[in-house]
Amino acid sequence: MIIIKKTNSDDKDFQALVKELDLELKVRDGTDHEFYAPMNKTDKIKHALVAYDIKEPVGCGALREYAPGVMEIKRMFVPVARRGQGIASAILSALETWCVELECKKCILETGKKEPEAIQLYKKNNYNIISNYGPYQNVENSVCFEKVL
Repeated sequence: MIIIKKTNSDDKDFQALVKELDLELKVRDGTDHEFYAPMNKTDKIKHALVAYDIKEPVGCGALREYAPGVMEIKRMFVPVARRGQGIASAILSALETWCVELECKKCILETGKKEPEAIQLYKKNNYNIISNYGPYQNVENSVCFEKVL
């Protein structure tokens, strides 16, 4: 059974999963990785989740305030060996619930075209593709989504 814990970016399990995520993205993004790295810093994230199977950390995700009433979903990750088990959808749902608790009306996020599993996850969970926002405007590899809660 998957248990999801609310935490922040100081959590050691969250940091370990983010390191795995960054290693995977470095390979997927190639030369674009350096562009994305500044947008993926975790040092000021107040709202993070870690999913556990018993005591094993098996996924993470986070929220960062983008604008009043709008949270940006960041650092979604499930290790390859644990994908396809519904963990990412459970984390996403928990992040959405947390957004509502924080009185936010909408979630936005960015992912890369080189991450087809992520694109499928967001479409499956009723996120809609939107124009690229903020630092992702005019970035060919980026795909941005939103969901009104």
